[in-house]
Amino acid sequence: MQQPEILIEDINVWETQMFTLQNPLHANIKQPLLELIYQLRDGQQQAIESEVAPTAKHALYESTLDLLQRQEPVIQELREFTEDMLTMVASSVNQPFWPEGAEAKADIVESWFHVTENGGYHDTHAHPNCSWCGIYYVDAGDCDISSRNGINRFYDPRHGADQYLDAGTAYLNSTGSWDFEAVDGQMVIFPSYLKHAAMPYFSQKDRVIIAFNSQIHFQE
Repeated sequence: MQQPEILIEDINVWETQMFTLQNPLHANIKQPLLELIYQLRDGQQQAIESEVAPTAKHALYESTLDLLQRQEPVIQELREFTEDMLTMVASSVNQPFWPEGAEAKADIVESWFHVTENGGYHDTHAHPNCSWCGIYYVDAGDCDISSRNGINRFYDPRHGADQYLDAGTAYLNSTGSWDFEAVDGQMVIFPSYLKHAAMPYFSQKDRVIIAFNSQIHFQE
């Protein structure tokens, strides 16, 4: 008896999408960005100027949360580029779920710098009150993926996915985390619910990044 044809449908649920890209103009803006960031850092009254979760951060400087609101040309250039990339990412992910013909635009609602010194780190956390977040590596310093020095680590949001492992769970990535090496001019964009950390960084050269939170709104 001939076996009847069986159709097996692939249903991909609870997918977590992340994106990386390289700013082609980073070489032009790196030095002006660094000069401004260090000028702002030197004027701070305390290391964690934002006053957000200071005990989760060690040996680093954090600005107030309005960095990309500043009017310096280099900041405005980076903000425009970043919002364009966020809009592109959000549109590609959400277009099938939006009303027909709808368009949306990203708005950066919070942004800040980190200047991480020798021994610095940022404990595991997520970002509330936004939909897409990102990290822009201004100066990666001596970050190194092989030694996990100063890398960003993202954690599997599927709690309990690794409670049992056998040949049938190999696709789950049983490490429970995903590591990104810091590269000058690279931007990592990720959903706000995704927990992540900046692993301990050891070097006499600073690690400098700009982080941001965004909301996506339909355009009338």
